[in-house]
Amino acid sequence: MGHGGDVIAELTTDHREVDELFKEFEDAPPGSAHRKRLVDALTIELVRHSVAEEEYLYPAVREHLDEGDELADKELKDHARVEQLLDDLQKREAGDLDFDRLVLKLRTEVTAHVDDEENNLFDRLRKGVHPYVLEELGNKVRQAKKTAPTRPHPGSPTTPPANKLLAPGLGLVDRVRDYVSGRGK
Repeated sequence: MGHGGDVIAELTTDHREVDELFKEFEDAPPGSAHRKRLVDALTIELVRHSVAEEEYLYPAVREHLDEGDELADKELKDHARVEQLLDDLQKREAGDLDFDRLVLKLRTEVTAHVDDEENNLFDRLRKGVHPYVLEELGNKVRQAKKTAPTRPHPGSPTTPPANKLLAPGLGLVDRVRDYVSGRGK
């Protein structure tokens, strides 16, 4: 899948990639190392995606949309639940009794969040925000994902300016840990 375009196209592409990872997980043998690698890949994608949304999308929602504060706050609560599940999963092996249950719970949360974004938030953005702004947000989101963390950090700030200051440093540390451990390959 190609990345590019405005923020809605970029984030929708991310959503489809996550859908594919969940489908691969379903097809992998229970308790297998492949399932653990798929959860690592899901974690990397979901954390990078969430951080980019928190840095750029939700501030734009607050600025440009009626009831933007309420919409952004709801999305941030969704992210907090997903991030806690990802953190819980990072502490488990694929053979642990609750591993598959946690993945199912994660998929349920992510699917609900994606449905809400694609069927509510993105429509409102398309109607209420100038296309140029949406293009610029797409560029910013793509850049943010390059330096974003790859592991959950549930205690980290989720709103600017603190998140924009801390995320690149956390991302660097995470990528070094990933490189040393071979995670995400």
